[in-house]
Amino acid sequence: MADYDHLLVKHDGDTVRITMNRPERRNALSEPHLRELLHAFTAAGDSDATGIVLSGEGKAFSAGHDFADVSSRDLAGVRDLLRLCTRVMQTVQQVPQVVIAKVATIATAAGCQLVATCDLAVAAESASFALPGGKGGWFCHTPAVPVARNIGRKRLMEMTLTGDPIDARTAVEWGLVNYAVPDDELDARTDELLARATRGTRFGKGVGKQTLYAQLDRPEADAYTIAVEVMASMSQSPGAREGMASFLEKRRPVWTD
Repeated sequence: MADYDHLLVKHDGDTVRITMNRPERRNALSEPHLRELLHAFTAAGDSDATGIVLSGEGKAFSAGHDFADVSSRDLAGVRDLLRLCTRVMQTVQQVPQVVIAKVATIATAAGCQLVATCDLAVAAESASFALPGGKGGWFCHTPAVPVARNIGRKRLMEMTLTGDPIDARTAVEWGLVNYAVPDDELDARTDELLARATRGTRFGKGVGKQTLYAQLDRPEADAYTIAVEVMASMSQSPGAREGMASFLEKRRPVWTD
């Protein structure tokens, strides 16, 4: 297992738990922090795990980009940093595992982007979410990309133009997170959702997740073209065959991966 300066990574059975562990900087996403996230998610994606839980230690899940890092860069340097951040976000969605954000505190700017990028999210009732760049001088252009794909235009505009935080229950209502739960139930409810989301075969879930992302923002006709071909192909996979056989034979499935 790799040693990290900004992360704690634990293999817990079929789950990889990635904890951002830079509480003194509110888990701000400096270049070294982003590179460690990229490495950790890539390694988890290549493992036999079925699920990944992302969380943050301390008073913030993540406060977004590290301004000390950003302010020291010229245009080309900031562009490189944002491209690295984009690679991290894309990797979260490309790995075959189910990725859940476990949010105990505040997630702002690129930290909110991380939550929106994860497949699923569970938040403590005391958590909050914000895209504050618009009132701070550096608009949240890239964080808005996945948030827009979660909450819709009018709510996106409210978050980005006002910069005001929304609480966890509003985040559920708007579609940014799946559940808002009492703080002391966050760990258990996250693991319960992960257990439900990882039923079936690892291969089937991985292809399913990646196909959903491939068709999600395309016109309906294009989305159906993608989905029909992948679903037809996957009907021949061992997992699908076993799932159908167990249903027809009225027995519990026996998965082979």
